[in-house]
Amino acid sequence: MAAAQTYRLGVLLVTVAVVAWSTAGLFTRLIALDAPTILFWRGVLGAAGTVAVMLAFPRLGNIGSFRKLGLAGWAYGATTAMAMLFFVSALLYTSVANVSVMMAAVPFVAGFLGWMILREVPGGGAVLASLAALIGIAIMVGFSPDGLAFGDGLAMVMALSMAAMILFSRRFPDTPALAVTAIASGLSALAAAPFATLTGFGATEVGLLVAFAVVNQVMGFGLFILGARLLPPMETALIGALEAPLAPLWVWLVLSEAPGRASLVGGGIVFAALILHILRENAASRRATLPQ
Repeated sequence: MAAAQTYRLGVLLVTVAVVAWSTAGLFTRLIALDAPTILFWRGVLGAAGTVAVMLAFPRLGNIGSFRKLGLAGWAYGATTAMAMLFFVSALLYTSVANVSVMMAAVPFVAGFLGWMILREVPGGGAVLASLAALIGIAIMVGFSPDGLAFGDGLAMVMALSMAAMILFSRRFPDTPALAVTAIASGLSALAAAPFATLTGFGATEVGLLVAFAVVNQVMGFGLFILGARLLPPMETALIGALEAPLAPLWVWLVLSEAPGRASLVGGGIVFAALILHILRENAASRRATLPQ
């Protein structure tokens, strides 16, 4: 596959993954259960859903791919499980605004680690677009003081885990994506199991938990792992910044909570930074393929 096509496919997969991820804040608002219970059932249902996809579409990754994980694959799965756990926990224990600020730092963490470990020097355009996205998210949240120190710490670990996920996907591109997603889902469920409530909730909660697992876990993490291997670390994390303006959008559409002016302005900056950067990269790749 040509470099331009690979880039576009990676952008598409990661963008769809981030759109799926951005529903996490909405689901945590809708599901009236405690954090360990949500995490446990999301993990169990996410693992089951991923295995079901593997059985239905073996070309995407069959059951035998678990044997190909190796030490790197299991480490990748454990890192992804950490990102799953700390992402949802941070949303429950601090403000969405503070989580968004931590997410905005992921491009710089991923870019720095990619440079230090993989020797991939981030392009100037990606750095500038990431800075613009950071400014946009800062405008959105105003560095909100509404969070709690515990939740902010969870969000920080989440950001580090996300950056590590990006590096794993880039360093080990042949790791079976669905197998990693299933392992990560199972590990997150095991971590939450001792503190979770296993029974006693109704059909509404069950339906929401199933939807949360399928959209946020199977689609989000599965497509992210597939797409992140096709893009440089900072590019992947830059697309991840879309989560910040999309999260309040879902809450507005479903719960009719209109975003404020700062959210609209900051979110517009994030979208503009990402779209302009992608258009610039596409134009550059087209020029590179023209005969000299």
